Amino acid sequence: MTVRVGILGATGAVGQRLIQLLDPHPSFEIAALTASASSAGRSYRDAAKWRVDSPIPADVSDMTVTGTDPDEVPDDIDLIFSSLPSSVGAEVEPEFCEAGYVLSSNSSNGRMDPDVPLVIPEVNAEHVDLLEVQREERGWDGAMLKNPNCSTITFVPTLAALAQFGLEKVHVSTLQAVSGAGYDGVTSMEIIDNAIPHIGSEEDKLETESRKLLGEFDGVELANNSVEVAASCNRIPTIDGHLENVWVETEEDITAEDAAEAMRSYPALDLRSSPDQLIHVFEEPDRPQPRMDRTLGGGMAIAAGGIRESPFGLQYNCLAHNTIRGAAGASVLNGELLLENGFL
Repeated sequence: MTVRVGILGATGAVGQRLIQLLDPHPSFEIAALTASASSAGRSYRDAAKWRVDSPIPADVSDMTVTGTDPDEVPDDIDLIFSSLPSSVGAEVEPEFCEAGYVLSSNSSNGRMDPDVPLVIPEVNAEHVDLLEVQREERGWDGAMLKNPNCSTITFVPTLAALAQFGLEKVHVSTLQAVSGAGYDGVTSMEIIDNAIPHIGSEEDKLETESRKLLGEFDGVELANNSVEVAASCNRIPTIDGHLENVWVETEEDITAEDAAEAMRSYPALDLRSSPDQLIHVFEEPDRPQPRMDRTLGGGMAIAAGGIRESPFGLQYNCLAHNTIRGAAGASVLNGELLLENGFL
């Protein structure tokens, strides 16, 4: 089955990465691209300032960009990937759902709404069934599924692997790459020879999204996990790859060896974009590193290392490619989950 897909916000950083990932995908065919009014009516080649590390796909280059409006998108689109700024997504995405489109969205708006599934398929695939509740409550023919923040998605799979020991408290400190701010988000004068110890609203996203992702869905409503999470977020001058330092307190005593084995053995899924091994565990004390390890599993794997027992519980580092696993790749994987579960 080939699914015709559209991309909202196709000219932006995540939109470009979506095109790179979707163009060779055997199940998805790019059939619509939308952007702002200034780009509408132009060829994608002319509208996008292409910055991804591969050429614009030939069959996408000459496509005409439309406005981001349900009336401008063909009716035969089966699935829409959204990479809109949250301020735009909050207004536009519900309009697409009301018009009958199914969305796999990377935008942050609505992630914590009680009837919107926030999903990392390897962690909480069953939450996708919350879409039935969403459709009934909102009267939509369409539906909206979200993937989490790029930093949340980095450490939550490692927490899921440790959940068997009883999660009590988590502290995470992030070292986030500049691409997470978008192409124009951080100037060179701000970040070169520097680190910025605050990223607006990021701490709250990590602290709340993680509890929702690890929560329990009973078929009617979702109960967030009771784990306490505290986050501090920092921007550093790497291009791609969010590195995070994590401290975890658990109900049961846990050794570094127990934790490493739990992460190594944590299962991936039989979906095209899920890597063969979800969490790679390094024995070397100086790994993972962004430049060396961000492309593991095609950029869809999580890397972990530096696992040790400390006075503050288990301590370790983890890493993920923020624009692939943390954004575009996460949306594509969620699209595959929607297809697998019959929502398209």
